[in-house]
Amino acid sequence: MLIVFGGLPGTGKSTIARAIAEERRATYIRIDTIEQALRSSGAVPGDMGPHGYVVAYAVAEDNLRMGRDVVADSVNPIGVTRSAWRRRAAQAATTCVEVEVVCSDKNEHRRRVEARSTAPTWDEVVQRAYEPWDGPRIVLDTAHRTIAETLAELRSMLQR
Repeated sequence: MLIVFGGLPGTGKSTIARAIAEERRATYIRIDTIEQALRSSGAVPGDMGPHGYVVAYAVAEDNLRMGRDVVADSVNPIGVTRSAWRRRAAQAATTCVEVEVVCSDKNEHRRRVEARSTAPTWDEVVQRAYEPWDGPRIVLDTAHRTIAETLAELRSMLQR
């Protein structure tokens, strides 16, 4: 199974994605990590563009073909990235479950973003291009919920 997480920074998606990957002993692929490695290597100077996602799609498909569950963690902000994940799962003849993580309480979301020691800023988060989802997905709202509560909801949805 490919479980693809998406959502704006500060919603809790990496925390939830990492936790479900550990629980399922799945391969965990985080776009931010890939992109930072590409920047650090000097292989991709300037704008990252789609490079991090392209690497992640290939690594995910390799692992899916080996029969491993894969958890992909990224903002996944546009329809083209979402459909690319679905294509990779289809090419590996496996299921793709999309999970959008949101924080419906704007003040709580802002507090989380501003508490981070790394980018982006709150203004960058709210101004970020983020297309509405056009297909079926699980929506997890992390506002005023513990990680345990959110994981329990996700587990229940994945079992369906």
